[in-house]
Amino acid sequence: MTDQIVSPLDRSLPLYTIDALREVERTAQASLPAHTLMARAGEATAQFLAHRLANLSSRHRSVWFAAGPGNNGGDALVAAVELKRHGFAVGVALPVEVKPDDARWALANARAAGVRIDPALPASLEDCAWLVDGVFGIGLERAFPGESGSPFAGFARRFADARAARLSILALDVPSGINSDTGQAVGGGAPVIATHTLTFIAAKPGLFTGRGRDFAGEVFIAPLGLEAYLREPEISEIPERREATARLPTLIAPARFVPHLPQRSASANKGTFGTLAVIGGANGMMGAPILAARAALYAGAGKIHVGFIGNERPTYDPPHPELMLDQVDGLSLERMSALAIGCGMGQSNAARETLHRALSVDCAKLIDADALNWLARDPEAANLLRAHEGHAVLTPHPLEAARLLGTDVAAIEQDRLRSARTLAARYGATVVLKGSGTVIASADGRHIAVNPTGNAGLATGGSGDVLGGLIGALLAQRMHAFEAACAGVFLHGRAAEALAAEGEGPAGLTAGELAPMFRRLLNRLVLES
Repeated sequence: MTDQIVSPLDRSLPLYTIDALREVERTAQASLPAHTLMARAGEATAQFLAHRLANLSSRHRSVWFAAGPGNNGGDALVAAVELKRHGFAVGVALPVEVKPDDARWALANARAAGVRIDPALPASLEDCAWLVDGVFGIGLERAFPGESGSPFAGFARRFADARAARLSILALDVPSGINSDTGQAVGGGAPVIATHTLTFIAAKPGLFTGRGRDFAGEVFIAPLGLEAYLREPEISEIPERREATARLPTLIAPARFVPHLPQRSASANKGTFGTLAVIGGANGMMGAPILAARAALYAGAGKIHVGFIGNERPTYDPPHPELMLDQVDGLSLERMSALAIGCGMGQSNAARETLHRALSVDCAKLIDADALNWLARDPEAANLLRAHEGHAVLTPHPLEAARLLGTDVAAIEQDRLRSARTLAARYGATVVLKGSGTVIASADGRHIAVNPTGNAGLATGGSGDVLGGLIGALLAQRMHAFEAACAGVFLHGRAAEALAAEGEGPAGLTAGELAPMFRRLLNRLVLES
């Protein structure tokens, strides 16, 4: 069996679209013996399952495969043969005869090996340890399971029953029914919801963003020995493809941003780490900029001011008297290293005037919440932003992104990578499109990344304010916009995961708890770098 299965958190991996993967497959198959890729995919699947079956009782060491008519079904058949050879009980449900040559080769081998092949899954899966989705892969162009008379409608029901019974479900390559480029359901269908996905050759964007994260569960990658074909060429090697090469999406990992984190020398002083002004806080919304400013403190900014728009501001913050609180009119914005604008800002004329003033200052900016809503409907504010192109980070959630692009949330979510790229190009800023699998697009269009961290604990009031403060603090410490956004988003999500692992979430996790954990994770990375 092959012995290389990669976790997506190990390193910053490129994310391959369907078209890019097809090209890799064509190139590889031209130089490999027949059936090699299918054999390796089946072996990797068997290795993944055998490792997890080894410590189970004999009663619960069986696996059932739901196989489709294409190469995904062939992968399932090869895996069944491998597991049977290693002494595990297996069965394959194959309602439609496989069609491609590779899959027919796999079917012949399965029959020769005595693998049980039935047209449907058994009536009971009580003794089954894993149910494997090998129905449809990345080439699906119609909804799963299809019309009511579809031979795969029974599979859909059984997968739903297995999920309700908390049975482990492994999807091969991608869960059947999802678009591996976008993470959305193909044709409005009802995709398989897996607990684990073993994806082949390379990671796919749709497994890590949008609904794809819910469909895929925990993702692992089996490169199938094709790493040489996946080498991303240096831009200088192929100047005529400079734009296409630069736009290959990547999955964020610490290696992507750790080299850019601020270093802490013994001779440093508070001025070394910048001065941040957090601007917002209309009457009734004073907590938002306080949350952002506290987060900035924990992310290492040297000095932090809070400029309130409302006149009901607190005189100081009792938990953190280190913060300097004032009316925004009393702040010299020109003296700041960075600004974080929008938290609880409101929609008053004073808010608009403050935004214009802040956007006129030539320094790094984090723009969130109500400031984004002003940008969407105020052409003058948008022009001021573009005048300092490349220095800003916008952090919209999908509804704010829809307003900025003059569309609706469904259109934004249909292709989150394209939406983020479009926003970055339109506003000349790095864009953090928040949500499940947050997407970060650079202002110049050369970089786009997807964040694999985070959980439902972040679905709480103030979480976005904390993220804004974290990224704002990194900008104040002179990190470039794209790297600051990647670091802030990754560690914000990882903080939620770490707190959940300690029993502090996801239910009931509060936004204010994120920053201390962020600090711990950040310092750990700095010390290890």
